[in-house]
Amino acid sequence: MSAESSKQVRCAIYTRKSTEHGLEQEFNSLDAQREACEAYIKSQASQGWKILPNRYDDPAFSGGNLDRPALQQLLKDIDAGRVDVVVVYKIDRLTRSLADFAKLVEAFDGKSISFVAVTQQFNTT
Repeated sequence: MSAESSKQVRCAIYTRKSTEHGLEQEFNSLDAQREACEAYIKSQASQGWKILPNRYDDPAFSGGNLDRPALQQLLKDIDAGRVDVVVVYKIDRLTRSLADFAKLVEAFDGKSISFVAVTQQFNTT
């Protein structure tokens, strides 16, 4: 195995749901998003991808701005060098603002962080 393929790739899963509706269910939208992201990361295990244990879940938060506690924690963890790839179910879970999306991708690029939306053809790795 080459040094490149044996490198561990630390993957953070970010989930968001705009409303409280359905969050009381035993298995809700955040769980479904996380499950899909986990499956994708596991499919990349041969590339060294590993799921970070930290949960970055923002229940009942709008995607219209970046003022969300889990997203802010994720950004702090990225700044601290704890994350290699951000994985989301689809792009609008990260943000619904094109300007904010551009800012986030620029910030990710500045830290050499890849971004993957598992249900869309978007992967910066």
